[in-house]
Amino acid sequence: MRKEHPLYQDTQATLAFDLFKVAAIQFNPVLNQWDKNIEELLKLTKEAFQNGAKLVVTPEMSTTGYHFANRKSIQPFVDTIPGKTTNAFADLANEYDAYVVLGLPEIDEKTKLYYNAAALVGPEGYIGTYRKTQLWETDTHWAAWGNLGVPIFQTKIGKIAINICMDSTFFEISRLAGLAGADILAFPTNSSAQALFSLPNRAIQNGMYVIGANRSNTENSFQMIGGSVIWSPEGKKLAEAPILKENIAINEPTIVYAHIDTKLYSNNNRDLLHKRRPEIYKEIMHYIAPWDFTKNTKSHDIVAATIQYEPIIGDKTKNKEKIAQLVKQAKRKNPKCNLVVLPELSVTGPLCDMERREIENLTENVEGPTIQYITKLAKQYQVAIVFGFAEKTEEGLYNAALLISQEGEVIGKYQKTHLSKSDENWALPGSSLSVFDVKGLGKIGILIGEDVIYPETSGVLTVKRADMIAIPSAWNGQYGEPLSTHPDLSFQPYPTNAMGMWSAIGIDTQAYTLVANFVGTKNDYLGGSSLYTIDPLYGLDHPMVASNNQEEAFIVTFKTLQTDWWFNQERYLLARRTSHFSPLVQE
Repeated sequence: MRKEHPLYQDTQATLAFDLFKVAAIQFNPVLNQWDKNIEELLKLTKEAFQNGAKLVVTPEMSTTGYHFANRKSIQPFVDTIPGKTTNAFADLANEYDAYVVLGLPEIDEKTKLYYNAAALVGPEGYIGTYRKTQLWETDTHWAAWGNLGVPIFQTKIGKIAINICMDSTFFEISRLAGLAGADILAFPTNSSAQALFSLPNRAIQNGMYVIGANRSNTENSFQMIGGSVIWSPEGKKLAEAPILKENIAINEPTIVYAHIDTKLYSNNNRDLLHKRRPEIYKEIMHYIAPWDFTKNTKSHDIVAATIQYEPIIGDKTKNKEKIAQLVKQAKRKNPKCNLVVLPELSVTGPLCDMERREIENLTENVEGPTIQYITKLAKQYQVAIVFGFAEKTEEGLYNAALLISQEGEVIGKYQKTHLSKSDENWALPGSSLSVFDVKGLGKIGILIGEDVIYPETSGVLTVKRADMIAIPSAWNGQYGEPLSTHPDLSFQPYPTNAMGMWSAIGIDTQAYTLVANFVGTKNDYLGGSSLYTIDPLYGLDHPMVASNNQEEAFIVTFKTLQTDWWFNQERYLLARRTSHFSPLVQE
């Protein structure tokens, strides 16, 4: 019997429907016009209810507009929850036996503090409140940080949680909803791109439906991009509103609809939550002060090769020959190449079809002939190399990776912490997540394969100030989805064969992310070795992805840290509200 997380609410009311319709209202409130906005929202909500929607989600601050300079400017428009706003929608929700999530500014009657909040109203009236946890800069001039955590509301259509806009930039906030058993995440937003871009991965990571409602105009020179969207727990896009193009507002409201299948409340992605390893995530709770003396302060120019090839399973000799030729190719393509990343289990190929006895014959310790071969290769070509191997230790066998310096020295070792089904047949899980300092390159963290399913892994590497994350992989579609966000969300377009879960790591961690994957074999490995960057959405840099079927040394270039950019790892870490994250490390 598997152990449930302490947050998990195992009560489940009898669901009223097997299949029901939901709606996201793309609506542009008029700043400072509560009465007008409420009148319009009531009409739109009624329209959605009449069209069969059993849950409606409105944008962030939908009753008032968004940009307020200070407490004084918003004071006439804040409302208690419950209050006149929730009362205005209660009769409508009761009439249609349906639910609505309303974004609004709240005043706490006891403290007189204001919050960027959202209220859930249903057939029985007011149900519950969520207060935005991760505030955007505009909010901080009038609002207090949310202090309710991420409550889960049990309804006749399932368990509903709410996040708001900037919350999605921080994986921890939706993770709290997932661990508590949310079936649906309602997501009011005023997004210019980043909040919406994160949503499919939040759906996949937690195995829940996500309903995002956005605006589609400009207010106080801030452009909201539209693109209200509904995602399935599998990361499938179910509906999407038009995206704003060329700064031309979409003033007319839009309602997008999709159906929710309650059978999908139980799904493989949700099941993976039970394989989390909170005992190794403790650093997520750390809030590092701005004068952090452990961080790297020097930016480095990186020329990296993410190498992909078709492995000959179990044949170390031929795989090493391929690796040597591809490293040579990388240096020929760009003599300044200073970092190489190889796939998972680089010299043996994936071991998913072998008996344990056969696998044991392929393992070796860190002084074995394969490691000696790779260190000589690194020294010969003056490149640091990250490569995977099947490690043998006194404790047992591990799916591991080594980081070798340009001088041929072993800098660090990582043992895969989240095993695949095939790994579990032979390997022990590693017990730590580490970042290694490499002269001339900066700080490098390593993950392997299925580790990327668990955002806590890259979250720990972020807290440890990784400038880059290298991910040796053996991916043939067994997790994640091809990137399917609207292409116009990103200023720098993503390649057509980008993988959503890998792309999320670069943005979520603000660390340049290098993935190396196999191609071919009977298991149809999908290549796509790649560089995922920290901000293609607003034009800083662009991701690069190799083919899905060609052997190649794929060359990528970038500059680490980006300390002058509007958003970077430093600012990301300073914004985290770690006091809310303790459920993520409960064992």
